[in-house]
Order: sequence, then structure tokens, then C-alpha cells
Amino acid sequence: MLGAKDRKGGATRMSLQAILLPLFVEVALTFALLFSLAPLRSHAFRSGAVRPEDVALRQPNWPKRATQVANSYANQLELPILFYVLTILALVTRKAGILFVILAWIFVIFRLLQAYVHVTNNKVNIRGAMFGMSAVVLAVMWIIYIIQIFTGT
Repeated sequence: MLGAKDRKGGATRMSLQAILLPLFVEVALTFALLFSLAPLRSHAFRSGAVRPEDVALRQPNWPKRATQVANSYANQLELPILFYVLTILALVTRKAGILFVILAWIFVIFRLLQAYVHVTNNKVNIRGAMFGMSAVVLAVMWIIYIIQIFTGT
């Protein structure tokens, strides 16, 4: 349950739903980008802007908009993998307390913002800042987790 102390009076543990909700939001973002990419690519084929042989070997011949969304989708399959792994590890080892959940939400918010910038104005400096902040938050999450594992806290 949310905010319940463990039986030994230790750190506050979070509910399964509270721990997994940020992960589910990240998964939803990834699928949203994937499903918004499909019609863009289909349209590129139907309109003749791209022929299958132009992209069969992953050549970068998609229209700009399709490339923009595809790159944002690919970004959600890179750094977030470390977030997924950490969430599962923290859950299994019972190290996912309130600080973990707060940092997880901060990470996901930065990922949402990065994706938004990526698929709208695509301002690289803003997008890069959002990526950088999400990476820093995730690194802090990993450092805290590693310390907890090795100190038994």
C-alpha cells in the first residue's frame, strides 16, 4: 500500500501500482509514437513519396515528418531500457520506495517532454536538454539503487 512502512520499521514502501505506473506511462508513450508512425509511413508509400526499395535496408529516405516520429520512437527504445530494468530490479528487491517513485515520475516527465519537442518543433537544444535531464535522473536512480544494494539499506 502507498506509504506503508515495512514490517521492520524501515523505509516507506510503495504499492505495486505506484511503482509501475510511471513505467506504464513510458510504455504508453512508446506505443503512441509507434502507432502514430504507421499512418505516416503508409501515406508515404501510397503517395509515392517513398518506394519500398528506397527503405528496404533502412536507408534514410523517409519524408521528414515520418523520420521525425521514427527517431522519437527509437529514442524511447534506448535510454528507457535502463529505466525498465531498474524498475523491475527495484520491485523484485523491494527497494522501490517513495524516492524511487518520485524520481521515476521525473524521468518519465522528461521523456514525455523530449518526445513532445521531438515530434513538434524539434528544437534540438530543448530536446537535448530534456534528454540530458532524463539521463541524469536515471543515473541518480541507478546510483541510489546500487548504494542501497551494497549497504543493505
